[in-house]
Amino acid sequence: MSRKLGRTTDQRMALLRNQVSELLWYGKIETTVDRAKAVRSIAEKLLTLAIKTYDDTVTVKKTVRNQKGEPVIVDFKNDGPKKLAARRRLLASLRDIQEIKSDKESKSEYKARTKDIKHPLIEKVFNEYAPKYAARIQELGQAGGYTRILKLGERRGDAAQMCILELI
Repeated sequence: MSRKLGRTTDQRMALLRNQVSELLWYGKIETTVDRAKAVRSIAEKLLTLAIKTYDDTVTVKKTVRNQKGEPVIVDFKNDGPKKLAARRRLLASLRDIQEIKSDKESKSEYKARTKDIKHPLIEKVFNEYAPKYAARIQELGQAGGYTRILKLGERRGDAAQMCILELI
């Protein structure tokens, strides 16, 4: 049974895309139970895709000129075909959330910290969540169940059932 959430398809897809992105970025969101169930479904599928492909890398040798102008062979780690396809699917499914500059951080420090990261949310999924949940699968022997719904009660204005959806 698909949940329509009282919205047209384009509005519903935008809402779910935003909430899945926020869930993966912050680790938890507060929303209604029906929205949480729809978001959980999408988030678990994307996490499963990342877990299956996060270690698919290829080492490539490239010739680069050093400071003196001499050619030097350097090793680069690129995504393998499966990880690249998964990365593109995540980019299509999620909103591209950018890193936020902290209050005490200067502009140059922020630029130096975020220089090599073009898509911070995608990097977070592949570098933090995928290895963590892959280790959990090895330890417990079960895949899935990466999210938890904690019910809070009814919202004051319209008595909608509220909950917190969080990553385990």
